[in-house]
Amino acid sequence: MNVEYTARKYELTPAIRKEVETGLNKIRRILGDRFETKVILAVEKRRHKAEITINPPNGPIVGLAQTMDMMSAVNEALDHLQKQALKYKTKWLSKKRKAGKKFDGQSLAENLGAALGLPDSTTVSVLVHRFPSVARTTEVHLVHARDSVALRPMTLEEAIKEAHFRDKDVFVFRDPQGVLMVLHRTRDGKMELIEAP
Repeated sequence: MNVEYTARKYELTPAIRKEVETGLNKIRRILGDRFETKVILAVEKRRHKAEITINPPNGPIVGLAQTMDMMSAVNEALDHLQKQALKYKTKWLSKKRKAGKKFDGQSLAENLGAALGLPDSTTVSVLVHRFPSVARTTEVHLVHARDSVALRPMTLEEAIKEAHFRDKDVFVFRDPQGVLMVLHRTRDGKMELIEAP
């Protein structure tokens, strides 16, 4: 791992250098070794600034901090950088990837046997693992949507039209008798009616 230091109106001390390198070791455990690092330490009007930039394959990640002493500025910048690295790693892991060329186990076994130089009569057992078609999300995103709730009582037909008009998958309303109901659009486009007890 290459680390390039720049100090502006500040003399780089071994303690600061050691602190930066221990913090970068934590980040290296998250992202691996494939990134360059630039550390800029500066002092401006009694403010100590630390800017640490790493360049992983899909774009730079920057940690900035400004405090009254350099050690705390470096620690804050490293903490910020570590949070950004975790976000970068989980984003990369959760990104949907397109499926490659489909194959069956038989053609895979034939190709594997030919690659190993085995005769055609030799059988090779291959275990093919299939992932679920729907990926599970690990992060929960809460959004307060006030336009998914009807403010006045309405009939079922009015509620369906209103849900289509507002382009909502979930729509909450009360019928003329005051019963709470929920319209839910399924993945196949059908509307489900849920009646609250």
